[in-house]
Amino acid sequence: MTEATFQLCRECFDFRPSSLNQAVRPDAGEMTHGESSEKPQPSPCPRCHSPRILQHPELDRLSIAHIDCDAFYASVEKRDDPELRDKPVVIGGGRRGVVSAACYVARIYGVRSAMPMFKALKACPDAVVIRPDMAKYSRVGKEIRQLMLEATPQVEPISIDEAFLDLNGTERLHGAPPSVTLARLVRRIETEIGVTASIGLSYNKFLAKLSSDLDKPRGFAVIGEAEAVDLLAPMSVSKIWGVGKALNSRLAADGVRVIGDLQRLDEITLAKRYGSMGSRLFRFARGQDNRTVSPESETKSISAETTFLEDHTDVRTLEHELWPLCETVSRRLKKQEFSGRTVTLKLRTADFKIVTRSRTLNAPTQLAEVLYRVGTELLEPEADGRAYRLIGIGASELTDPRDADPFDLGDPDASKRADLERAVDAVRDKLGRDALAKGRGWSGGKAPKPD
Repeated sequence: MTEATFQLCRECFDFRPSSLNQAVRPDAGEMTHGESSEKPQPSPCPRCHSPRILQHPELDRLSIAHIDCDAFYASVEKRDDPELRDKPVVIGGGRRGVVSAACYVARIYGVRSAMPMFKALKACPDAVVIRPDMAKYSRVGKEIRQLMLEATPQVEPISIDEAFLDLNGTERLHGAPPSVTLARLVRRIETEIGVTASIGLSYNKFLAKLSSDLDKPRGFAVIGEAEAVDLLAPMSVSKIWGVGKALNSRLAADGVRVIGDLQRLDEITLAKRYGSMGSRLFRFARGQDNRTVSPESETKSISAETTFLEDHTDVRTLEHELWPLCETVSRRLKKQEFSGRTVTLKLRTADFKIVTRSRTLNAPTQLAEVLYRVGTELLEPEADGRAYRLIGIGASELTDPRDADPFDLGDPDASKRADLERAVDAVRDKLGRDALAKGRGWSGGKAPKPD
């Protein structure tokens, strides 16, 4: 018995039902992860004869999408300088000497984000290195966001160049199912903005984001409800959003390397072993995610502050009060799956005047140690004898946690401090937030100068 499926042409947007024995994609570049190239391929579009055909049994009813621009920073630079089109472009450099982004040509040579620049240039000596222009990238990101909002008001930004979209209920508005509206949207991004984007379409946010990475660049990948569990099973657990290097290593030590290993464990076992993250692992491994696309709850910054019982003038006392706030902001960043590129110190004087000082980092962070180091550097010139009644610390310009805290050539011990902090997080998840504390966080202690 044949299985009814639906077909979308990504050139002319022709959408029609068809019938194949299996849901397939047109070529290896547009197949869902794990499919074999030996499966039968659909015919070219009968309307425009394009071979770029997307087929899936659930294509007519899936409505949760994740759109992610392809090598965004590098794509903007290539758009602005056509001579760079076929060249390997690396965004980065500066004091940290690391790669912020790399185009797909550079990636062929093995260049990756967060790689030390000397390694990137060794792998690709002909790379064109460009300093990041965040103001320009932000402007382009806002233009793309506006096009998204014309497709649906339900847009939840994740970072400057990616967002979740919920297109449920938009079929009457656009006269087409969500899959067609999405194809039209990325075509507009490409023709009007000048950069390309990839689409992940599914029935929840986790799978939409996962699928958007499966087919880059200029991809359109679909994960349906019927196939999700089987498709997830052979994937690495690192594919689960929120599983970073530390948790991945911990899972591997426990014999959990692929998502199928998680599917064989019950929720109680996972929760006992990994705390609240264990419950998430249980649900995500089964393709379950009840989070909604929430544009009204877009988080622009994460911060914490405290008001003193009495005013403080001493810099060491202010540093002591700052440390637990840095831990709070770090914890919230990790829980909400963000990293922050800009750190802001807030002070309120005894006469209620507000002082704010900010610094934009070369790479985003989730770490309390980084927040504290930058915060104390911002604090020192303001601790000039003035009395303060409040201190706060915040992180803004939020982005994907996978970009956080790359290797720092100028600070080789940074990775050790990061591993230590994540180890402390793991202990606290299991035994409670008070299970471990740094000396600078002890009540009545004095904060040492940051390393």
